[in-house]
Amino acid sequence: MSAPRRRGSLSGALRAPLLLSLVVFSFTCEACKTVIFNTPSKLEADKMIGRVNLKECLWSADSILSSDPDFRVLDDGSVYVARAVELSDKKKSFTILLSDTKNQTQEDIIVVLEHQKKVLRKKHTKDKVLQRAKRRWAPIPCSMQENSLGPFPLFLQQVQSDAAQNYTVFYSISGRGVDQEPLNLFYIEKNTGNLYCTQRVDREQYDTFDLVAYASTADGYSADMPLRLPIKVEDENDNHPVFTEKNYYFEVSEGSKIGTTVGVVCATDLDEPGTMHTRLKYSILEQKPRSPGFFSVHPTTGAITTASHSLNREVVDKYILTMKVQDMDGQFFGLMTTSICTITVKDSNDNAPTFKQNAYKTSVEENKYNVEILRLSVEDKDLINTANWRANYTILKGNENGHFKISTDKETNEGVLCVVKPLNYEENHQVILEIGVCNEAPFIRDVTTGLITMNRALVTVNVQDQDEGPDCSPAVQRVRIKENSSVGTQINGYKAYDPESRSSGNLRYRKLHDPKGWITINEDSGSIITSKTLDREAAVPQSNLYNVTVLAIDRDGRSCTGTLAINIEDINDNPPKILQNDLTICKPKMQHIEISAVDPDEPIHGPPFYFSLANSSPEINRIWTLAKVNDTAARLSYRNNAEFKVYSVPITVKDRAGQSATKTLRVDLCDCTHPSKCLSAARSSAGVRLGKWAILAILLGAALLLCVLLTLVCGVVGTKKGKPFPEDLAQQNLIISNTEAPGDDRVCSANGCMTSVNSSQGFCGTMGSGVKNGGQEIIEMVKGGHQTLESCQGAGHHHTLDPCSGGHVEQDNCRYNYSEWHTFTRPRLGEKLHVCNRNEDHMQTQDYVLKYTYEGRGSPSGSVGCCSEKQEEDGLDFLNNLEPKFTALAEACIK
Repeated sequence: MSAPRRRGSLSGALRAPLLLSLVVFSFTCEACKTVIFNTPSKLEADKMIGRVNLKECLWSADSILSSDPDFRVLDDGSVYVARAVELSDKKKSFTILLSDTKNQTQEDIIVVLEHQKKVLRKKHTKDKVLQRAKRRWAPIPCSMQENSLGPFPLFLQQVQSDAAQNYTVFYSISGRGVDQEPLNLFYIEKNTGNLYCTQRVDREQYDTFDLVAYASTADGYSADMPLRLPIKVEDENDNHPVFTEKNYYFEVSEGSKIGTTVGVVCATDLDEPGTMHTRLKYSILEQKPRSPGFFSVHPTTGAITTASHSLNREVVDKYILTMKVQDMDGQFFGLMTTSICTITVKDSNDNAPTFKQNAYKTSVEENKYNVEILRLSVEDKDLINTANWRANYTILKGNENGHFKISTDKETNEGVLCVVKPLNYEENHQVILEIGVCNEAPFIRDVTTGLITMNRALVTVNVQDQDEGPDCSPAVQRVRIKENSSVGTQINGYKAYDPESRSSGNLRYRKLHDPKGWITINEDSGSIITSKTLDREAAVPQSNLYNVTVLAIDRDGRSCTGTLAINIEDINDNPPKILQNDLTICKPKMQHIEISAVDPDEPIHGPPFYFSLANSSPEINRIWTLAKVNDTAARLSYRNNAEFKVYSVPITVKDRAGQSATKTLRVDLCDCTHPSKCLSAARSSAGVRLGKWAILAILLGAALLLCVLLTLVCGVVGTKKGKPFPEDLAQQNLIISNTEAPGDDRVCSANGCMTSVNSSQGFCGTMGSGVKNGGQEIIEMVKGGHQTLESCQGAGHHHTLDPCSGGHVEQDNCRYNYSEWHTFTRPRLGEKLHVCNRNEDHMQTQDYVLKYTYEGRGSPSGSVGCCSEKQEEDGLDFLNNLEPKFTALAEACIK
């Protein structure tokens, strides 16, 4: 069987009354040979009838021409009808001329248009026997035009198998468009193998269909392998290009250079990419305002640029462009779409502000300030309320003394000129100011030149004279007067003047403020008179000045205020003073102590100071010495033979001018490690001075001790059988105790055993330990009984009362044992303690039985007890003048 002709492209959307055939065939020939298109008899304008492969004929062709003006050939080989044509003959042909101007090459392609319909003849058995066809069971390219109008079913091609020469073969197909969506779009005739399409196809939805053909006998035998049948849907330019935005909005600065990019518009086309159907071209259809044309668009990229440098926002601030995009590379028959592009012209500072007037005049009263005197207006064509429009005003000349200030009113853009410092008519009647103005944003020309464009105007300010009051100038005036000047001393005072007459006459003066009331002021002359003695040290002056406020008044009652600063000259009227009163020196840890002095007078009458011991007793001069430390301090030292006691040391101090003073210091020479640890009551000095309450407490203690002793003596006299107390009983109880801390709980019994005492049963070998009775530490022997100490005395009886010291304890038959002592003392002590635990109102009190925490040695707090909070009362002065015997008793108690 001879090879069939190659099928060409279907004509898209060809609507004609007589449609002879929609199947396009082309012969499989060599390049640049005849191409046959099967077309209707009537061809509409701007319709494609097929495509020729120009590249296979002459790939370097740069010129494509058609010999028939009724047909147009595009770069991709598409053949279009330029105007409506009706084929009168069965065939119509024209030539496509391809030229390569560079290589001087030219080729021709003949295009034949046929409107005869090809009818396929059915094979007969005779034909099968007599003729033998080539094998055709192989992939056969096939295509169809999208949106075809039919008639349907539309014949596409015929599939034949070589097995049909010997067998009866039945054909079938499968794939998308047959048994897959879209269903039943294609079918094949079972006996002939003719392939048909049942309806129109949209390429944008389905661009290809991959079918599979089968050939089998009646009994199901597969005569050949399945054959792949690709069907390509040829694109038709049925989709308009569409802009990505319906409206575009761009901005561009006025005065921009030519070629400045404003923005880019973009469009898309759903037709087949890479074809003329999707080759888009952009253009500007219309510009509003119409003239002049300031913009252009790139035909391929859609970039909008400026075509002039004369954009002026003050003339036109907005342009509206109608943009067009057209496929088929902008050919007149291509599909098109439009869009609106709005371009706003942004303001630039291309207009400098200018004053509405070149000169202004205004006036202001003298002495007035913080007042507005003038408003200056400017014109500016730039955009209102922007940095290009807002004005900055500057005073260029005439404001050297700072009397004026100019600012901008943000609402009106006016310059507001104010007086901020009072003007004086007598000094200057008129002031001429030069005012300059510019914008907040730099002027365009200034950016390139580096200069500042500034419009200028002159302002004449006339100063109006006013009737002024007195002038207190200078505000502070100084005078000098010596300290301790006699009352009534007169010196020059404050002077004001009348600015009109420049004289001080006809002014009256009055004192407004005088801190100490030291002066009076003459109403007519302003001179001052001392009414009291001036004391520089009492004034507490600042920089030695005593300030008095003065009021000056003219005839009309106008006034001014000034300050009279009186410089009080110092005289040496104050001796230096020693700062210390009581001193404590810990011997031997401290060898000396420093004393210092001050002088309220000025330094010329002050240091250096001279310290010396005043005329005192030989004992003071023998023990104490003075040495200089610096101009204001001296060192007081003692000699090693000094005793522990309180000394009264008189010291004289003298300033550089000879003014002196003597002060007696109380120096406590104490046996301590730190002055704060020194207790006057702990020193072993014969000159101990005790407080009234302390002496009273000692007397009570002595009386209590005497009662105990009398009780013991009287008790042994009453009975002959009782054992006497030892002679050294009192002596053994007068032990030294340097602590207030509670003792341990151990006692020593009469037989020498250690016994723990947790209640009132305890007793230790000394009366100093006491009998613990609910915290009570006072032991008092109650008078009573008939026992005497003498009955207990005997020769050869030398025994130790306190067995806690160790060793063997010898028993004394004359001594009381523990039970006898306890039986004798407990009721009497209980009675005494009961009496002591009552206050002056005979009410129960716990003051005598309080326990105190150990305070260490030498507590400076004194005694703590029922008398500690009482103030010294009158009538106890006798305690300071006791006999020497009591002094010895006090020293023993202190030890």
